[in-house]
Amino acid sequence: MFYKFIRPIARFIVWILNGHLHVHHKDRIPEGNYILVAPHRTWWEPILFALAASPTEFMFMAKKELFKNPILRFILVHAHAFSVDRQNPGPSAIKIPVKGLRKGNLSLIIFPSGTRHSSELKSGAFVIAKMSGKPLVPVVYQGPLTFGGFLKRKPLEVCFGDPIYIPRKEKVDKNTVPGLYAKLEKAWDQLDKEQNPNFHYVAK
Repeated sequence: MFYKFIRPIARFIVWILNGHLHVHHKDRIPEGNYILVAPHRTWWEPILFALAASPTEFMFMAKKELFKNPILRFILVHAHAFSVDRQNPGPSAIKIPVKGLRKGNLSLIIFPSGTRHSSELKSGAFVIAKMSGKPLVPVVYQGPLTFGGFLKRKPLEVCFGDPIYIPRKEKVDKNTVPGLYAKLEKAWDQLDKEQNPNFHYVAK
């Protein structure tokens, strides 16, 4: 209920501050729930992805430190976030999203790349996909990387890719993860070039 309440508020805020959220290839999103996977480029990506994929509702990982504030904890919990120790993720980082995906009510947003995630979380997206039987849907964001650029109303581009399925019989281990991750990176690269051949991400 809270998620449905907060989503139009978030959409209104994005519209007021920027007004240029463009969504591409939403038709590629499969029926049912899924795992949205993206390269991590800026902190507002989860909000834009959730808005772009509406009416799907998402759960997402949030670092455990954010849950120490009671007000923020209330918002996070009711927005389907779950706590994860990113230095030592533990089994819950896999079990919680797998359970949620199997129930079929929620999809998952996860960023298996970037310095904010451990090597366990990098492989976690593939493990979650295999255990839940849900597809990975690659997505990329192109747009301002600073809040100043966001306020200057530079276009926000969200582009969805074709789903990637991990067969239940396929192993997900240290030998296969590099190949799976390379496949995911290739999908992101193709989406970036498809959306804007001149785009080049530079970390801020």
